[in-house]
Amino acid sequence: MIKFLWTDINDIAIELTDLYPDIDPQWISFPDLYKKIISLDGFDDDPNKSNEKILEAIQMAWIEESS
Repeated sequence: MIKFLWTDINDIAIELTDLYPDIDPQWISFPDLYKKIISLDGFDDDPNKSNEKILEAIQMAWIEESS
C-alpha cells in the first residue's frame, strides 16, 4: 500500500483525481480538501502538520492533474 505524507503533493493529487472525478478542485474549500486528504487510505502523516501553503500546492496539483 502506498503511504502518503504531506510532502507527496503530486501523489496525493493523483489519488484525489482518481477518487473524486466529479469534484472540480478549483472550487474545493481548504477544510474540505484537508478532510479528503487525511481520510485517504494511505495517508500516514501527522494531520497537524498541514498548513495553507501545503493545501494550496495540493489543490494546484489536483487542478493540473484533472485538466
